[in-house]
Amino acid sequence: MRVLLLGGTAEARALARILYPNVEVINAAISSSASSSSGGDMKAVLQTRMMGGDPPESFQIHLGGELLDGSYVSADKMEPLDFLYKQEGWDKVFPKSLIDIASKDGKPYSVPVNIHRANVLWYNTKMLKDIGAEPPKTWDEFLTVAEKLKAKGIPAIAIAESGAGFAAQVFETVLIENMGPEKFQGLFNGKTSWDDPAFKKSLETFKKVLSYANPDYLSVSWGDVNDLIINGKVAMMMQGDWTPGVLWSKGFKDFGWRAAPGNDGIVQMLSDSFGLPKNVKNREAAVNFLRMVGSKDGQDAFNPPKGSIPARTDADPSKYSEYQKWAMDEWKKDKIIPSIVHGSAAGLAFMTDYMNAINVFTTKKDTDQTAAALLKAAKDAGLQK
Repeated sequence: MRVLLLGGTAEARALARILYPNVEVINAAISSSASSSSGGDMKAVLQTRMMGGDPPESFQIHLGGELLDGSYVSADKMEPLDFLYKQEGWDKVFPKSLIDIASKDGKPYSVPVNIHRANVLWYNTKMLKDIGAEPPKTWDEFLTVAEKLKAKGIPAIAIAESGAGFAAQVFETVLIENMGPEKFQGLFNGKTSWDDPAFKKSLETFKKVLSYANPDYLSVSWGDVNDLIINGKVAMMMQGDWTPGVLWSKGFKDFGWRAAPGNDGIVQMLSDSFGLPKNVKNREAAVNFLRMVGSKDGQDAFNPPKGSIPARTDADPSKYSEYQKWAMDEWKKDKIIPSIVHGSAAGLAFMTDYMNAINVFTTKKDTDQTAAALLKAAKDAGLQK
């Protein structure tokens, strides 16, 4: 029996071969630009195959809105997985708020293999120590620390905006502080208006933040931003927790982390997940692959080398790094909310409009224009009446 994976990851495929040696796992993954979070090439191929009636047995996609979007679940191209959640007891080991993000009309449609946290502040410990500063707990504290760094000619925060996406991720953390987790989530379920005063307030704060960024941020790519921290060019960076693996791989250990300013007690999550398209050729093998993806052994094998943490709350902490142990503790107790940039909060169309609008803001810094553009995008996406 053969199972075809599109966009699958190496660790998941390797584990599948060990657990199911009689199943041939075909890797049909498609690489995307290192500076992009959206995986555009893979998504284009996937949508073509789904619409053409030739789906892969499974594919990797961000948990939440990205899968529930019109091309997949809303287009009736995916099987609900409530039967599998019940059989495997995942409703007892995945947090309810995570299952809610994976669900439409009360039924989950994908299996999360991991959790990444988008709202983490990474900092060069020596650079902050040199100015006698602690990592900021709020964005107001950040501005105070940034002034001290500016006095020494040092940019406070790394931004990599040669393409849309990086600044949009940073802006989400400002929005979370000003709105709080409930109102932030309300932007995607109709309970919060996109012309809420907190939105413009967040844009004004973000405008100040940008003034303390590396001055060449419009020419820095997402893949190169880590070197700014490593080489002491900037003191802090707002990034997801794929970051420590990159820093360690470059031999850099003089860094620390904490929740993004104003984001204590809140995990803004994204997740690599796998779904089950309808009418696949090898459904039994595909379902068994999903069982492995959601299993304790599967997640404890997959996540340590990737730098992410398990979606399950019963993982074995001894297998994980110091950062991952911290993140696992936070995951168990903090409020869980979705990410726009990484596809868990809204569909692809709005995600793209959002990233583009913030990209324009980083050059024009026009609060009214950006707020109007995002209000229109929300209306077009059905997020705002």
